[in-house]
Amino acid sequence: MLLKINPDNPQQRLVDKVVALLRQGGIVAYATDTFYGIGCDIMNKKAIEKIYQLKQRDKKKPFSFMCSDLKNISHYAKVSNYAYKTMRRLLPGPYTFVLEGSREVPKMMLTPRKTAGIRVPNHALCLALVKELGNPILTTSATRHDGTVFDDASLIHDHFGSRIDAVIDSGIVPGQPSSVIALIDDVPEVIRRGAGDVSLFE
Repeated sequence: MLLKINPDNPQQRLVDKVVALLRQGGIVAYATDTFYGIGCDIMNKKAIEKIYQLKQRDKKKPFSFMCSDLKNISHYAKVSNYAYKTMRRLLPGPYTFVLEGSREVPKMMLTPRKTAGIRVPNHALCLALVKELGNPILTTSATRHDGTVFDDASLIHDHFGSRIDAVIDSGIVPGQPSSVIALIDDVPEVIRRGAGDVSLFE
C-alpha cells in the first residue's frame, strides 16, 4: 500500500490508518529529516524480527528508535541533567543519541551494554505517528542489501513489495544520515558525523 501523506501537516485520518497497521504488527516505510526509514512498534517482537530479516542484520546489532519528545525519551532512557540540556538544544533534529536504556525498552532493542540509539526527528509525520501510537517506533534506513539508500517512496514500494505493509510517500528527503552521539556517563562521543552540527561535542 502506497499512501501519500503531507510531511508538514499530516492528515489525521491517514495517520490513524498507519498507526492501526503498526498496532497490528505491521511494518511501515516513511520519510524522516534524514532518509526514508522503515519501522514498527518497538513493543512488537514479531515485527522487529521481520525487520531484522528485511535488513539481513545481525540480531546483536539493535536498531534505533524514535520518540516524540524529550519527556518521551526520559521514559525509555536514563537521562542525566547534562544529557537533557544537550538534547534540548538539538532536538527535534537529525541526531541519534546513544543513552542507557530503561526497563521499559525490550531487551532486543538494547546493546549488550544496555544502551539504545534514540531519535526525535524534525519531521511532523514521524512525531505524529509516535504520539498517536503511544510507543516509540523502531527506525532504520530504507536500503538495498548493498547499502544503497532509497530516496523515493515508489522505489521502496517496488523493491520491498508485500514485505512492507505501507509505504508513506512524503516527497523528497535530505538523504544524509543522522549524526550519532553517545552521552553515556555524561562523556559525549561522536560516533558518526552526519547531518546536524556536532561542533558542540568537539
